[in-house]
This record gives sequence, C-alpha cells and structure tokens, in this order.
Amino acid sequence: MSDSPVFEYESAFSRNFGWVTRAEQQQLRNTRVAIAGLGGVGGFHLLTLARLGIGRFSIADFDTFDLVNFNRQAGAGMQSIGRQKSEVMMDMARDINPEIDFRVFAEGVQAHNIDQFLADVDIYIDGLDFFVFSARQMTFAACRERGIPAVTAAPLGMGTAVLSFLPGSMSFEDYFGFEGCTDDEKALRFLVGLAPKGLHRPYLVEPSSLSLAERRGPSTNMACQICAGAAATEALKILLRRGEVRAAPWGFQFDAYRQRLVRTWRPGGHRNPLQRLLLALGRIALKKQQDAAPPGP
Repeated sequence: MSDSPVFEYESAFSRNFGWVTRAEQQQLRNTRVAIAGLGGVGGFHLLTLARLGIGRFSIADFDTFDLVNFNRQAGAGMQSIGRQKSEVMMDMARDINPEIDFRVFAEGVQAHNIDQFLADVDIYIDGLDFFVFSARQMTFAACRERGIPAVTAAPLGMGTAVLSFLPGSMSFEDYFGFEGCTDDEKALRFLVGLAPKGLHRPYLVEPSSLSLAERRGPSTNMACQICAGAAATEALKILLRRGEVRAAPWGFQFDAYRQRLVRTWRPGGHRNPLQRLLLALGRIALKKQQDAAPPGP
C-alpha cells in the first residue's frame, strides 16, 4: 500500500515562480484575504486565490447549497446540497492547501462581527450576491475606515466588470451613492456604476429574465470564473505593489462573448453628468417593467 501524499507548499505552488518571485510567493503565503459571500463569484475567488498560494482567509456566508446554484457556483453539486457554503468551500480550499489558516463566519458578515472579520486582513474581495446591499455598504465602509483595499468583480453576461477601491482613492459610497436610496435605486446604481458601457446588454435574449424590482437575474458559470481571474490579478498587483492598478472612478469591463474590453472612467461617480443620464434612463426602464408586471395575488 502506497504512502499518503505529503503536502509541501513550495512544490505545490512552484509553477507560480516566474510570474512571481520566491520572496513574493512567501509574501502571498503570509497574506490574509477576506471574502464575504461564497456563492456565484465568492467560491471561485476562494479557490483561485488558494491556487495562487494565499495562506490565510477570513470567509463569511450563512447560506447552504441548493439545486438552483448548479449553473454557476464552484461548490454546488449533489454531494453539497443542504451543506453550509462556508464549510464546503473551506474543505475544497484545504484540499488544495491543507495549511490554510481559516477564520469562518458561518452567519455571514454582520455589524457585530465586522471587526473580527476584517482583523489583520490585507485585502477584501467582494463575493456577495448582487442584491445584498446593506452588508455590501457596511463592509466597504469598514474597509475604508481601516485602510483595507477592496475589490469587486461582478459577473455580467459572459464577462466581468471590475472596480477597485484603494485607501486614499474614491470611496464605494462616493462612487455609487447608496445612502438614503431605496433598494430599487441601489440596484440600478450598482448595475450602472459597475458597467457604464453595458457590454453584456446586446445579447440578453430574454429581457424578462432580468428584474431589478424582483431581485432576480440570469447568470453564467463563465462569468463567475472570469470574475475570479480578474479579481485575483487585481489582488496580486495590490498585495505585491507592482503593476498599475487604477482605482475607482476608473474601472474596466471585459466581455468574452463580444470579445471586447473597455476601461471606464466616471469622475464624480454617481454625480457624473453622463452617469446621471444613464440612471435617469434606467429609472424609466425600471418603471416600465414594474408597470408591465402582473398584479400580485
């Protein structure tokens, strides 16, 4: 009977050498990344960063896996139905690197645990569901207060839209302007703010599948995996302090279906005149969709 395989960090991540130095790999090994939300994008964020050799994580998710997660979530499968996402994803990451130091917040990120969640964190990666607004506001604000870089990569169509919020740059609130808004307005501002160019819109073949008012929208596995690659690359550049990182109000959207990449720049964020126009048009479209919806029971 053969001996059980032995894990050895340097060997496991030796193929990173060349793109990172050996000293940088050790720096990544001693880095702590926080990820809130381990569903669509968050699970792929965790596994991608684990394969990069990140050695410490703080992860938060209160949800369990279900059949509707199968099309896009890294941990979703028949064996994981009903299991805590945080537990499943921790097991998957530790299968890559058994030495990972985890802090798990199985009730999700909350006001009472935000200090512990962000303790000793070097960077925050947003994995929350699109429509989770209050937790997202709170977490980005807490990162801002603590000088923690924060990256959000949204899965849109078959691509991603990426924004980085760095210490000393524009804040999440200044860019999106959520304060005092209804959830409908927050949904609109988040969508338009993430992807002002809207590369994904032309190939939405069933527009009725997207309803900001009803908090639902279509998704693809391809977008989630593209998000993880883009966010991990931003994280690497920020953590190792090399390569250009353009913080908000700069952003970028890449769409694999249309084979297009655009940089976006919205000085003033939601106050930008062009952004205000897009939001006004969005409100009209949202109102039409609400008026056309069948009455409830």
